[in-house]
Amino acid sequence: MTTPAAVIVDAAAYAQAVEDAVKASAAYYEGGASPLDDDTYDRLVRGIAAYEAEHPEQVLPDSPTGKVAGGAVQGDVPHTVAMLSLDNVFSPEEFTAWTASLARRIGHDVEQFSVEPKLDGLAIAARYTRGRLTRLVTRGDGTAGEDVSHAIGTIEGLPDELAEPVTVEVRGEVLMTTAQFEHGNEVRTAHGGQPFANPRGAAAGTLRAKERAYTVPMTFFGYGLLPVPGTETALAEQLLERAHSDLMAQAAAYGVNTTASAAVPGITADTVEQVLARVSEIAALRAELPFGIDGVVIKADLAADQQVAGSGSRAPRWAVAYKLPAVEKITRLLEVEWNVGRTGIIAPRAVLEPVTIDGATITYATLHNPADITRRDLRLGDHVMVHRAGDVIPRIEAPVASLRTGDEQPIVFPEVCPRCGSAIDTSEQRWRCENGRNCHLVAALSYAAGRDQLDIEGLGTTRVVQLVEAGLVADLADLFTLTRDQLLGLERMGETSTDNLLAAIAAAKDQPLSRVLCALGVRGTGRSMSRRIARYFATMDHIRAADTETLQQVEGIGTEKAPAIVAELADLAPLIDKLAAAGVNMTEPGTTPPRATAADSGDEESGASEENEPAGPLAGMTVVVTGAMTGPLEKLSRNQMNELIERASGRASSSVSKKTTLVVAGENAGSKRARAETLGIRLATPDEFAVLIADFLD
Repeated sequence: MTTPAAVIVDAAAYAQAVEDAVKASAAYYEGGASPLDDDTYDRLVRGIAAYEAEHPEQVLPDSPTGKVAGGAVQGDVPHTVAMLSLDNVFSPEEFTAWTASLARRIGHDVEQFSVEPKLDGLAIAARYTRGRLTRLVTRGDGTAGEDVSHAIGTIEGLPDELAEPVTVEVRGEVLMTTAQFEHGNEVRTAHGGQPFANPRGAAAGTLRAKERAYTVPMTFFGYGLLPVPGTETALAEQLLERAHSDLMAQAAAYGVNTTASAAVPGITADTVEQVLARVSEIAALRAELPFGIDGVVIKADLAADQQVAGSGSRAPRWAVAYKLPAVEKITRLLEVEWNVGRTGIIAPRAVLEPVTIDGATITYATLHNPADITRRDLRLGDHVMVHRAGDVIPRIEAPVASLRTGDEQPIVFPEVCPRCGSAIDTSEQRWRCENGRNCHLVAALSYAAGRDQLDIEGLGTTRVVQLVEAGLVADLADLFTLTRDQLLGLERMGETSTDNLLAAIAAAKDQPLSRVLCALGVRGTGRSMSRRIARYFATMDHIRAADTETLQQVEGIGTEKAPAIVAELADLAPLIDKLAAAGVNMTEPGTTPPRATAADSGDEESGASEENEPAGPLAGMTVVVTGAMTGPLEKLSRNQMNELIERASGRASSSVSKKTTLVVAGENAGSKRARAETLGIRLATPDEFAVLIADFLD
């Protein structure tokens, strides 16, 4: 869908729009702290262009249209070849019109396109002399940029020395990955600085910073390779004649980082349809990428086409940016709510002035924990940058400090549990009510009775509230001692519903250990982790006897998670004993306990129960399920599918990566299928997968 232009009604509004756009552009390119988010800026510039098209006699000299960086940036280091911006398109229709215009200009349809992600960073030119990196220059106004050579040696993917002693210029984007951004803000705030609002701003500010007491890593992705004065004639001619895709392969061979190793590598395409398909693929993978993108860059790949098309004052005519819907917007933080989860965790949630991001109206965003609020220096009334991509829970990146008025107020942290009034355990980053699960007993019991845990049909939240308020249930184990007379004494509980509920509770006693463990809601575990723990240890006794070192033998449990699980199980010991006494199953079917350790038995060998099991058809495979299942798998929930995978000796995962072996793609499979295809991962339909694991289907 085309981004609508801002409506500008008269000359005064036009002049104000130009002033706002130039200020925003200057802030964006110089420090990354623009008062406008990308979507608002794009709409404003499109509105300016539309007004100028209707009133050419009123065009102001400061107008951002037709200028690199909106005309807001200047530099003092001349570029040997103009370093231009890109024109934008926002829809398939606009892109198709652009390709038609390009075809008219070069006299034929484009024979080959290159398609790359549009990285959300800062454009720079890296000059190499006889293979050594000698200078870094920002894009500036396109004709000259700022010298940032002090950053040499701090940017990953931009080697100090190339694999060959050539004199060339590599152009590309400096950015911060999500991990680098989080680390950078931690370091910055630890040194008394204001956190950056987003990764692009962090990269722009860090690249320009001199004589800091600390360094923050950044990453470079190359998108251009060209000759400069001093380049050998033969090499210069070669670079000018080669296709863009060939130049990127050459840059990678020199040792420069390109998108070739990313989940969204640059590719070539022969038709408009293929280009648009690739745009859709990249858009589908956007939320899972470890770095920000705001669109897709499409170029005429062949050098001959580029040379005939030429360039304008602002942008090359042979390349365009297909902008994707914005995933970041600026809005205001109105208040902070403090909610208590089923395990007693006290979680802050931001209440926002409603803002629309990628078609969804966002009113709330996660704030993680009190330490995160302090680190980001958030205040009530702040303008904040909110990020949302795909189905990811919206999060606040940081306040836009430049928009503060002085009326912002500090966020007040609770002194007692906001639910029950008990004391708060603040010893860890995530605060917790000292009453733990008993603080939110209804939520804890409702979760335990859920379909993917003990699957107690008829025990919904309303019924749980009744049981708790009647004093019949004080913990999970009490469910298994309920009597018929007790239930019949409750409102709206007849004989049939009572007998059905008692039968469901009795059946829950026979659920496998993995589901019992999941029902306990051990912090740091979920459904998949509970299955892995249960399959490794086979019995609850073996789990409870495990120390932190032994727990780390389970995939996914590291040095931080293991002690927390051990401590949690120790706290749950009385409840686990009550459950066992009530007859609840404490073993995992189809597994055997791990062999004794050397310390216990004198045997030098030790191992997990799964090593003793016959290998299933998915042994050694990591499987991801996406889309709606059909055929024999139609009625299985996602959790049941994951259980099935693990019974067949596989490992269930929720995300597609290079470690994924197989993706089961049902109807309406989206981004995960697209990523699997990009990575060349094997795909299977639900029917094909059902045949593969037929022996494990009930």
